[in-house]
Amino acid sequence: MAENALANQTANKSKQDAVPAKDKTDFRNLDPKQKAAIVVVSLGADRASQIYKYLNEQDIEDLTYEVAKMGKTTNSQVEGALDEFYKLCLTHKMMTDGGLDYARNVLEKAFGETTARSLLEKVSKTLQSRPFNFFMKGDPKALLSLLQHERPQVIALIMSYMDPEQAARVLEQLPESKRIPTVEGMAKMDRVSPEAIAIVEEEMKRKFATIITSEDNMNLGGVDYVADVMNHVDRSNEKRIFDELDKRNPELSKSIRDKMFVFENILDMDDRSVQRFIRDCDAKDIVYALKSASDEMQQIFFTNMSKRMAETVRADLEITTNVRMKDVEEAQQRIVNIIRRLEDAGEVIINKGGEDDNIFI
Repeated sequence: MAENALANQTANKSKQDAVPAKDKTDFRNLDPKQKAAIVVVSLGADRASQIYKYLNEQDIEDLTYEVAKMGKTTNSQVEGALDEFYKLCLTHKMMTDGGLDYARNVLEKAFGETTARSLLEKVSKTLQSRPFNFFMKGDPKALLSLLQHERPQVIALIMSYMDPEQAARVLEQLPESKRIPTVEGMAKMDRVSPEAIAIVEEEMKRKFATIITSEDNMNLGGVDYVADVMNHVDRSNEKRIFDELDKRNPELSKSIRDKMFVFENILDMDDRSVQRFIRDCDAKDIVYALKSASDEMQQIFFTNMSKRMAETVRADLEITTNVRMKDVEEAQQRIVNIIRRLEDAGEVIINKGGEDDNIFI
């Protein structure tokens, strides 16, 4: 039933294509992204940059794309977008500060009943809880018990609403036959209609006896999200998943890898960045991490250490034997976590995939 709802959404696209084109110069016919682009441009570069700090990567990409293709706008479009933006901000503040009834009373007096109702409906949707939010509070074992019996398409939808760490734990515990189809489903997912989400929620609701509120169409899944999930999966499961994905869909596998940061990406880092994260690493972790590393990787570490530290690590590598692969992988993961921790501080740089432009992390 849930799978049919998701499939029917794709089938309905052909019907939607038959709708006559609208007058794009009319403000009322602009979509939300176009309105957002007009607001950002109207605010100017300095103020717009402050807004970008609060957006996720996908929203930034979407908004930048809309700004880039926007072209000329009419005065009525700019005035309409700014007016709606102001009213929505005002509505949101009144609802959060004074509640729904207070906001309704003020808005009806200020803008009339019809406009007030429209504003309240839009803002109410942004204040509702995300679909499948009950999974965040549910028992992990009960969650896995439920999901492992669902189809990969449904699992992918539900996991797309989880935070990456929780999704990683679920992915690790799924039956092997469902892991790769689920990864593919998340990576290929774009937008899902509220109707389809509501059907899946209804099935989950009966099992968890929890009422969930659906949202409007949302950007879900995608390669970036899967890469974030895979960054939280332990290295053994990561290898198994990618080995299988390489066979089934090598192009998708490469796209996900290109978005990830893994231990091997240290080879692409500049010397200053390597020196920076080494300062935060435990010496024992470095020794364990380098036990299975290539000569090139070891040389990267030795070159960027002090002479004394390099001699100590070399000596420890010689005398450290019978190290379990699990311990090696865990040490490598701890080093990767340190690099990710430096991500927010912008203290290291990594050039992924040999591309010309650097990605600051």
